[in-house]
Amino acid sequence: MKPTKQTIVRDISWLSFNARVLQEAQDTSNHIYDRLRFLGIFSNNLDEFFRVRVATLNRMTRLGKVARIHLENNPDKILSQIQQQVISQQAEFDKIYADIIDELEKDKIFIKNEKQLTKVQKEFVTTYFDEKVRTQIIPLMIESIPQIPLLRDKSIYLACVLGDTHNPMLQRYALIEIPTKVLPRFVILPSDGKNKDIILLEDIIRFSLPNLFAPFGFNRFLGYIIKVTRDAELEMDNDINTNLIDELEKSLKNRKRGRATRFVFDRQIDANLLDYLIKRLNLAKKDNLIPGGRIHNFKDFMNFPQQVFADLLPRPRAFVHPLLKQPVRIMEVLDKKDVMLHFPYHSFDSVIDLLREAAIDPFVQSIKITCYRLAKDSKVVNALVNAVRNGKQVTVALELRARFDEEANLQWKSRLEEEGVKVVLGLPHMKVHAKVCVIKKREFNKTKQYGFISTGNFNEGTAQYYGDYCLLTTNRNILADINRIFNFLEAAHPKVESLKACKTLPIAPVNMRKFFADLISKEIRAAKKNKPASIILKSNSLVDGELINKLYEAARAGVELKLIIRGSCCAYTAHKTFKKDIQAISIIDEYLEHARVFVFHNDGKPKVFISSADWMVRNLDHRIEAACPIYDTEIQKELIDILNIQLAENVKGRILDNEQRNEYVVREKGEPEVRSQEQIYEYLHHHKKI
Repeated sequence: MKPTKQTIVRDISWLSFNARVLQEAQDTSNHIYDRLRFLGIFSNNLDEFFRVRVATLNRMTRLGKVARIHLENNPDKILSQIQQQVISQQAEFDKIYADIIDELEKDKIFIKNEKQLTKVQKEFVTTYFDEKVRTQIIPLMIESIPQIPLLRDKSIYLACVLGDTHNPMLQRYALIEIPTKVLPRFVILPSDGKNKDIILLEDIIRFSLPNLFAPFGFNRFLGYIIKVTRDAELEMDNDINTNLIDELEKSLKNRKRGRATRFVFDRQIDANLLDYLIKRLNLAKKDNLIPGGRIHNFKDFMNFPQQVFADLLPRPRAFVHPLLKQPVRIMEVLDKKDVMLHFPYHSFDSVIDLLREAAIDPFVQSIKITCYRLAKDSKVVNALVNAVRNGKQVTVALELRARFDEEANLQWKSRLEEEGVKVVLGLPHMKVHAKVCVIKKREFNKTKQYGFISTGNFNEGTAQYYGDYCLLTTNRNILADINRIFNFLEAAHPKVESLKACKTLPIAPVNMRKFFADLISKEIRAAKKNKPASIILKSNSLVDGELINKLYEAARAGVELKLIIRGSCCAYTAHKTFKKDIQAISIIDEYLEHARVFVFHNDGKPKVFISSADWMVRNLDHRIEAACPIYDTEIQKELIDILNIQLAENVKGRILDNEQRNEYVVREKGEPEVRSQEQIYEYLHHHKKI
């Protein structure tokens, strides 16, 4: 679907979002450990952006005129803007990192390089290299091989210049892959009682270059970190007769050989070495050649050693929802009322407890669940496997094409099938992104159903820091539609049109966009009659052109629009034709705001929905998604209260304006400080003991 000319370019808006992450690294009110972590998040985000979005734009440039049909701007122009912004952000990144290093040193924490070691530390590094590192690396003498092996995406390399001060003609180039997959990036050095010293793995290798190369006659050694980011979009054969597993495995192999979308290098690199690498790697200026600092793959800073910080306070512990504290039969609780879990404030253990209860309840007959991203040692899978062992029929709709989780999900498929779980893989053209589960129980000749629907993955790992909602319910209409979703997924020849039978849940791609457009239209009609009319939208991204235009129509009619958008927001929020400007903020804080919630005034009888779907073309047209109405008035109030806390955010909130300036929400004189994530924790923890 062609974006309207009244929207901000998605990729530029995304870079603005990542700039907000960088602001958190700059914010000195954050603990220095968190500032390092935000540098890691910024870097990891940018890597994925180049693997996916920049790769897509590069493909469109190769399509020529065809690309202009799908893009408001020429993709070459967008790529040029991206490079300018990335280089500017990289300069800001380097400055922030230098400031953080200064702060660390004030706290007697030092990140040492290979030239700053004491005698004791040199001995330690030599031993560490010999015992841990030497066998994990094999230098490539790249001048002597006809073709340089493809540099791995996500890896960093030490590009070395080897020479002899007595023989200027003896100069060679070498590449060493830094083995961060098998060894920690950060190594704590022995030091006196006052200081805490850390060295990076690549500097251990730099220190040891003489150890590696002196026997070959070299006595001059220089090393610079480089990395290549590759196109990560999978080339899939969409022929319905193609074996999806074979295609996916082939595509994963091809991903490792994807075209380079970015080449990042130490700006101090030897000029001749840089020219040589660009030539040998077949790179060009349009491949985003980004000069950087001495260190790359800052994503590893998300795992900076916590133990060097004596003053680092533990984050508040997740707590069990008061109705679900064990020992309790969760299904008996749900017989009386729905329960809404708020992650990461509520413990994800309650979801595991419900699945475990279903696994051992003699009256439970079946469990059906969708899985998109699972935890590494998934307790969800463990509960499902034990359900099979207890004689239950278990069906898992597993999305093999969850980006960057494809290999893990292939392994989960094998494990589940080995245990007797029925695994369904969905459609060849469409990802299954809905987060739903239904449990069927037959007791005293009566069938009961229990289930849950979530805004985020059924993943106990990410539930510790992703802000999501999960509704546990026995509502017959909701569960009837969840069953219809599974009937569709399990059909021998699934037809998307069959999902039109869903009467309660708006489903993508069949009716979700129209459903929400109709609700916006109702608010527009109310505003035109001078009745109260308002909409609150909370989402990861707001990109879909049709729905953005509908919001513009609402703003022109005088509907009060309040948006909480964490990532890309392609809507302009102010225009001379709007009766009321759109209030839009983004919250970047310790937890990742991941939930999608939509509230419509509806003549004073609010309609409230949660969903797994952002308002983006990919979610609304190319994925199986579900939104869920919230009927319980207490839960409705809870969600609206929490949205209002977030709308009052004046510590970590940024204003989303037409210029993408990312200015912080200003706290008025005398106005109380509102840091919404802390206040939500207090609200849920102390709000009311039911």
